[in-house]
Amino acid sequence: MTEHIDVLIVGAGLSGIGAAHQIQAKFPARSFAIFESRDAIGGTWDLFRYPGIRSDSDMQTLGYRFRPWTDEKSIADGPAILEYVRDTAREAGIDKQIRFGHRVVRARWSSEDARWTVDATHGDDTVTVTCDFLYVCSGYYRYDQGFTPNFEGTDRFRGRIVHPQHWPEDLDYTGKKVVVIGSGATAVTLVPSMSDRAEHVTMLQRCPTYIAALPAKDPTTNGLRRLLGDRLSYPIARWKNVAFSTFTYQLSQRQPRLVKWYLRRAQQRALPAGYDIDTHFTPSYNPWDQRMCLVPDGDLFRAIRHGRASVVTDRIATFTERGLELESGQELAADVIVTATGLNLLAFGGIEFTVDGREVSLPDTLAYKGMMLSDVPNFAFTVGYTNASWTLKADLVADYVCRLLAHMDRQGHTVCVPTNDDPSLTTRPLLDFAAGYVQRSIDEFPRTGTKAPWQLGMSYAHDVVTLRHGRLEDDAMQFSS
Repeated sequence: MTEHIDVLIVGAGLSGIGAAHQIQAKFPARSFAIFESRDAIGGTWDLFRYPGIRSDSDMQTLGYRFRPWTDEKSIADGPAILEYVRDTAREAGIDKQIRFGHRVVRARWSSEDARWTVDATHGDDTVTVTCDFLYVCSGYYRYDQGFTPNFEGTDRFRGRIVHPQHWPEDLDYTGKKVVVIGSGATAVTLVPSMSDRAEHVTMLQRCPTYIAALPAKDPTTNGLRRLLGDRLSYPIARWKNVAFSTFTYQLSQRQPRLVKWYLRRAQQRALPAGYDIDTHFTPSYNPWDQRMCLVPDGDLFRAIRHGRASVVTDRIATFTERGLELESGQELAADVIVTATGLNLLAFGGIEFTVDGREVSLPDTLAYKGMMLSDVPNFAFTVGYTNASWTLKADLVADYVCRLLAHMDRQGHTVCVPTNDDPSLTTRPLLDFAAGYVQRSIDEFPRTGTKAPWQLGMSYAHDVVTLRHGRLEDDAMQFSS
């Protein structure tokens, strides 16, 4: 007989563990399980092992609402974040509900049975279960393959080429010349981290990114902790940081020149006198048109100031035996080249969905409140904010799913499905974000609408009102028994 699970969660990363924690706490009689394709808890924070890996959000907002972050560092390293996620799972007994090595490949909804039939590969076998509600928390990155452009001449290079997503354990870059290709969060993390051991690290970028320095330890937050304790200070610090990030984002949208001036002024103080900020740290777009990179305690600027690292803004003509030849004619010598050139996106872990035998084409669906799909019953997914911490949105999605399940219990409903009956609704991409990794794959994702409830909110304060406390019944959501 096929095993039945009330709620099946896909993914044991930050989102999946948080979702399981809330479902277990609010529905102790409901059965749930987490299917995780890899062999460990942690998702992104277990997968990436490159030097210096850290959060690009403060841990008061990247941490769970229900479990305070107690470390002094607000900008935390990957191992600390991974330990936090694993401790959360272990303390609540969630780790016992995880089935590792289970990669979900198909999910088939039957209206007659009012349930999903889910197929997952486990080694050479296929495991099939049924569930009442399917909750995908797999993020949107493709875990098995990062993005690397087709560079000419890579076969001629005598050194080592490494992608950060698959960092080799045996790589020793001590005393070597390293070139990191890229200008995003991964690159600005790698450069100062590797500069302590390498002879020199060069960040080679086609175009600059906005980079802001923040203290790794927030004195206000730590002061509140000493005064009030972890439990009382955490929500205050969380809302303080939400307010600050919201203010920064809104100011960037409305007064981009002011934000540019502020960032430039801070960089002038942090970099050597006369440094060419216009070339290396002044993008052609406005702040927060793409995600802004954070460097704790200005470590990237410090590495440049001390001569351990440098930035080159140019394009690659070809790889050579000894390094890279650039379009300007400049040559960069390298023993190790790190291609921090981005990630590939994958919608819902590549799961194939059908509803009553009809294949679901994701680009033809609409995202309801940024977490459910039009005409796909009893299904939710987590996509975090692009302008704030991922976990802020993940917590709210879990809140909403729990409210939805409780509402269905009270009303005797077994099915909920969002349906769009507005032919005038204009659609747009799910992630309206200019970053290259988004633009390469966004056409394979669901779309959003220009009107509620089909909009993907990017304001945490607004979403708290609508998702945590707003009405569950509207014209788009259809319930049935």
